[in-house]
Amino acid sequence: MSFFTADICDEHSEKVFVLGPEFQQYGGAEKCQGEIVTVKLDKHNGELIKLLRDEDGTGKVVVVDVDREYYAVVGENLMKFAHKNNYAGIVVNGYIRDTAQIKDIPVALYALGTCPRKYIPATEGQRDVKVTFDNIEFSTGDYLYGDTDGVIVTAEKIV
Repeated sequence: MSFFTADICDEHSEKVFVLGPEFQQYGGAEKCQGEIVTVKLDKHNGELIKLLRDEDGTGKVVVVDVDREYYAVVGENLMKFAHKNNYAGIVVNGYIRDTAQIKDIPVALYALGTCPRKYIPATEGQRDVKVTFDNIEFSTGDYLYGDTDGVIVTAEKIV
């Protein structure tokens, strides 16, 4: 991937939204780009598991909005599913775990931080709904670019 988010921001400042600095990169890929698929969760990650395990993610980045209670929704197993099904990356408005294991899985992963526990009781999630966090509205079909400088979102592919 030959893009840099800083260059995209310079060249297309009126078309990009920038995710805030509290999101850190934890995955094994330094860069990702792709069409967004949105998932809204209520603590439990069942809907995200189905997506990453069962669907082809070629050219896609999953944006996950989750009830921000202190539970992890992505860990080693989900990152392995994402890699197996060719997802470029995952952005989690929440927490992740298994950082020692996922740092070598070649999928980008941005999240607010880490938490060792997951939420056990199953709750329903929603796919392909608009989610809003960090003053950015994300929709399935939007486009995301991420690298070591940060994450940006556009309404369309621009690079």
